[in-house]
Amino acid sequence: MTQASELPRPSRRDAQLAPWRAFLRAHARVERRLDEDLRTRHGLSLQEYETLLHLAESPERRLRMGRLADSLLLSKSGVTRLVDRLVDDGLVERTSCASDARGAEATLTALGLARLRAAAPTHLHGIRDYFFEAIAADDLAVVERAMDAISEGLCHGAGHCDSALHGEAEPLRTRDRAVHPDAATSPDGGADRLPAGTSPGR
Repeated sequence: MTQASELPRPSRRDAQLAPWRAFLRAHARVERRLDEDLRTRHGLSLQEYETLLHLAESPERRLRMGRLADSLLLSKSGVTRLVDRLVDDGLVERTSCASDARGAEATLTALGLARLRAAAPTHLHGIRDYFFEAIAADDLAVVERAMDAISEGLCHGAGHCDSALHGEAEPLRTRDRAVHPDAATSPDGGADRLPAGTSPGR
């Protein structure tokens, strides 16, 4: 039996890993809760919702499959399986690329847009409840700077960065931004925005 004196002592390196572990734990728990909410209320997984969102934010609501895979951080086979499910549900259409017959595009359908609009308030309220409400208002800028520093470092290290992941089409860059870009024409008049007078921080 291992004696207590033989157990590894906490080191400075262990203390340095604490923020990393906290980040992983919080990220996993927030994503799990968002996924549960979307599945329960709208029959969509978080990954399916994000796919519809990326398509809605794209010109003509369509994306090359490779571009969609990059935006979702999925392999080509992974995004193919994901889009196949959405095609089966009538939320997405897959067509040949007009500029390259060898390529394929995913296009958001009217039904897909309607499902996205219906699910958007649930998604945004979940982000408010599970993320913003847990962070003091004064700490939000610190969190944003830290996450930006990580993203920018990885982009520069790789020599490139997908624009959808680095500012151009970042859906939640601003905390009170609509979850999808069609809020102005959504049937609920923008119900996917944070309620007026609601502070996302404590």
